[in-house]
Amino acid sequence: MFSTVLIANRGEIAVRIIRTLRAMGITSVAVYTESDASALHVRLADQALQVPKYLDIEALIATARASGAQAVHPGYGFLAENAAFARRCAAEGLVFIGPPAEAIEAMGDKIRAKRTVEGAGVPVVPGGIGADLETWTDFPALIKPSAGGGGKGMVLVRAAAELPEALASARRTAEAAFGDGTLLIERYIENPRHIEIQVLADTHGTVVHLGERECSLQRRHQKIIEEAPSPFVTDAMREGMGAAAVEAARSVGYTGAGTVEFIVDGVSGDYHFMEMNTRLQVEHPVTELVTGLDLVELQLRVAAGEPLPFGQDTVRLRGHAVEARVYAEDPARGFLPTGGRVLALREPTAVRVDSSLAEGVVVGSDFDPMLSKVVAWGEDRATALRALDRALAQTAVLGVTTNIPFLRALAAHPDVVAGRLDTGLVERVLPSLEPTVSVPDDVLAAAALLFHTTPPATDPWEVADGWRVGGRVWTTWRLESRDGVHEVAVRGLPASGAEVRTETGATPARAVVEGGELAVTLGGRVLRFVMFRDGDTLWLGREGMAWTLTRHRIGDPGDRPGGTVGADGIVRSPMPGTVLLVKVAPGDQVSEGQPLVVVEAMKMEHTVTAPVQGTVTELPVRAGQPVDMDAVLAVVSSED
Repeated sequence: MFSTVLIANRGEIAVRIIRTLRAMGITSVAVYTESDASALHVRLADQALQVPKYLDIEALIATARASGAQAVHPGYGFLAENAAFARRCAAEGLVFIGPPAEAIEAMGDKIRAKRTVEGAGVPVVPGGIGADLETWTDFPALIKPSAGGGGKGMVLVRAAAELPEALASARRTAEAAFGDGTLLIERYIENPRHIEIQVLADTHGTVVHLGERECSLQRRHQKIIEEAPSPFVTDAMREGMGAAAVEAARSVGYTGAGTVEFIVDGVSGDYHFMEMNTRLQVEHPVTELVTGLDLVELQLRVAAGEPLPFGQDTVRLRGHAVEARVYAEDPARGFLPTGGRVLALREPTAVRVDSSLAEGVVVGSDFDPMLSKVVAWGEDRATALRALDRALAQTAVLGVTTNIPFLRALAAHPDVVAGRLDTGLVERVLPSLEPTVSVPDDVLAAAALLFHTTPPATDPWEVADGWRVGGRVWTTWRLESRDGVHEVAVRGLPASGAEVRTETGATPARAVVEGGELAVTLGGRVLRFVMFRDGDTLWLGREGMAWTLTRHRIGDPGDRPGGTVGADGIVRSPMPGTVLLVKVAPGDQVSEGQPLVVVEAMKMEHTVTAPVQGTVTELPVRAGQPVDMDAVLAVVSSED
């Protein structure tokens, strides 16, 4: 077994790998870029060395040699499915903890992969390549990059008129993300389920599967909530799909951990091979919880030449596991990426949490927006879902807007609870899941009470509680949030006894700060908030929700960050990111709705359009330029 392993990755997967290395007594070596110097994986690793980029193969090889590592674990994403990296490791005498480079190449090219597994008897989805792309007539259809994965570049096309622009967008994304603009097109199966099979193979000829994962809850081809086992798959289906996945792995001489993904007809149960991910999957924890196996440990042992310690007959699935991905994104603003510094953090302790978060960590737009994974297990599916909801309610990330309220709403949706899943479900039910951005009265009351708190004093004239001869008077606090300006009145001292008045009336109240939390007693209820205060700004978190409130700021609540167009014709960036394309020039005449600039961040392209017909009078950005949220992208002067 190896004594030292370099982790060629970052974030929660690097932290997760470090956990297993530590349990096995293996020294962990982390790498980091300048922007990641304070990241959690850097803090936890036994060694941490800086590299220019996570995709710099030569720098990673040199770092591995300098650290004394015998092996390299690529995690997922970045170089995990890069055959050239696997070959460079081998050439330098480093063990690549993954499959052979030939298997990565065979399955990394979706076109070649389909042909390979079809030859092994695995059913595939009808599709086309090359000239078929421009002349495809079987709609709806799905365009995919031949290289890469993770949903990047995938575009659903429902009519021939949409095809040219969809091909251009998919090709542009594929070239930027994978360095290869080759595309394929497939018949799109309506109301499909996305089900994948986990496989393991050693170097001694043993290939097994560990059951399936249901990954149908997706948005923009990105998985949101995954579970194992699938509520749809029968024992017979599991046996058939498992056998097909094993054959797919055998067809390319696979070793290590991998995942074979299938698109499944939600009515007939017919399944078709989509692709094979030649790496560990993001959602691997649900498989670990229902099998009791550590997939990273098994990867390490297989890479060290050990045989798998079990066969197919001994694999058992116990209970049910559900995983939710916590993203730095704002559901109330169309799921645009967010960012910021983690000011305060609370994560649940009764479930598994794979996380890259820590107080003080800065979340930027350079990397994938996933922050953590909350994973719950139960004896049955209903128990697991309830445990997941409790865990999400106990999670608070102050300073960075997340999708936690959306995750709770999705997991509680009747179709999800009943197991009626398909890959289009999230988009169909999205309007009913969008959380409100308004601030509840109890949160306003808590904020006003905290701002009203004053250090103890013996002279009543020195206490800002509204006291005067003849009684106390109300002090009005003006609080501003993203949804507007609110007024809350308080009289008395919050720590010993006060009243707070909101739109719903006056209520007895108390407020005490304890261990970084704000405990509020309001009308007989005790509410606890995770909190962070910086002068006149207060962040509060409770039951998966988070609010930011500022006192004594008077502004126009209708012109808050996130509005992409100001009344003066200024067009602003809706998210922090990088300008991908500039489609106009100063002086151009544009029509209402005409694309002006394309901004890319965290696997998402957002096209900013002209709000009115007019002239582009200013264009202060260029392609490749990083921009902050609300940065000015263009100014359009209306002809009116």
